Amino acid sequence: MKKYICEYVGTLILVLVACGVAVVTGANIVATSLAFGLVIVAMAYSIGNVSGCHINPAVSLSMFLTKKMNAKDFACYVIAQILGAISGSLLLAFILGSKEALGANSYGSGLASTIWIGMAVEIILTFIFVLVILGVTSKKEYSNVSGIVIGLTLTLVHLIGIPFTGTSVNPARSLGPALLQGGQALSQVWLFILAPLIGAALASLFYKYVLEKN
Repeated sequence: MKKYICEYVGTLILVLVACGVAVVTGANIVATSLAFGLVIVAMAYSIGNVSGCHINPAVSLSMFLTKKMNAKDFACYVIAQILGAISGSLLLAFILGSKEALGANSYGSGLASTIWIGMAVEIILTFIFVLVILGVTSKKEYSNVSGIVIGLTLTLVHLIGIPFTGTSVNPARSLGPALLQGGQALSQVWLFILAPLIGAALASLFYKYVLEKN
């Protein structure tokens, strides 16, 4: 139960703080990218020893597909992450005094002018992010720096992804704000659930058949 609670709290903090930075800075690319990356670093070194600090259903899916977690834990992790994201969004809305802008993702504006561009960006960026996680967590000698590597990678994918979709690479992080904002954010959230899961699955296959030592 402790690991599920950690996933709930970690995802809550990710959405509250990182999406909060996106809102208050007007989605400033550098500030928002650093916020997401730094939250991951902070959570990795606080809850990581209990739950592994997935705080992302796409990451949990990759761990399940590579047989690093069982079906029960996968399901409970995803539920905890979604509840955490919703709670983080509720807290952010309370602090801001409005639920009109909570850092939801979108396509059709900015550089992601079509649904296909948005889909491609999210699949590719999630593939990169998850592949790094699978690689850096597979070696014990990297354990001391894995949180920093993962956090910097999330910062990197946000730096390029924000002008396209706002960068999701995390279905829970997208679903929480979208449920509260409603409207376009909610109607488009399916892409930010599906694309990261596809990207994570592809990264898992690549890791398993190309990188993993038999």
